[in-house]
Amino acid sequence: MFWDKVAIFYDLFENLYNRQVYVNMGKAVAGLVGVADEVLECACGTGAISVYVAPQCKHLTATDCSEKMLKQAARKLKDFSNVEVRTLDMTFIAYPDDSFDKVVAGNVIHLLDNPVAVVDELVRVCKPGGKVIIPTYINIQVDGKESFVVRLFEKAGAHFKKQFDLDSYKAFFQDAGYDRVTYQVVEGKMPCAIAVIAK
Repeated sequence: MFWDKVAIFYDLFENLYNRQVYVNMGKAVAGLVGVADEVLECACGTGAISVYVAPQCKHLTATDCSEKMLKQAARKLKDFSNVEVRTLDMTFIAYPDDSFDKVVAGNVIHLLDNPVAVVDELVRVCKPGGKVIIPTYINIQVDGKESFVVRLFEKAGAHFKKQFDLDSYKAFFQDAGYDRVTYQVVEGKMPCAIAVIAK
C-alpha cells in the first residue's frame, strides 16, 4: 500500500513543503472541538491533526487503513490517555448511527473512488447537533496543470480522483445534498479548505 510506503517520510515532506498549512490546519480543526466531545477521526495518517484534537476533547478515536501510518500516529499520541488508535475502513465505519459529537476526515476526500458515499458514512455516525469536519487541500492545479506535489505523489503511487479549488469544493457538497456547510480556508503554499457539515 502506498501509504504504508510513505508513512515514515510523510511528516518530513509535509513540514518541508507546506508546514504553515500542516500545522494551522490541525489547530483550526481543534478549535471546532469541545471538551465534552467524543471524536472520531478517519484517515488520521501520522496524527498531524490528532495531536491538536486530543488535548481539546473528552475522547479521540484516531483511525486509518494504513498500519504504518497508525504506528506513526500512535507514537505521537502515546502521552494522551484519552486516545484510542485503531484500524478502520472509512467506506464502512464500524460504529452505530449517531455515535460521535465530532467526526473528522482530513485530506482524504480527493483520493476516494466514491467520496459522496464516504461523506454519508461520516454523517451517519455523527450525533444530531454534531459536526463533520473535512479539511481538504485545494488549488492543487496551477494554470490548469497538476502541481509538482500532485505529480510527485502520483508518480509514487497515490491517485488523486478529484482536484478541488474552493468553488468546486463547495459545489461538491452542494451536489451531494449537503446545504448546512460552512467553510474556512487555511492559507499557505498548498491551502486547505475545511468544510464543516452541521448535522
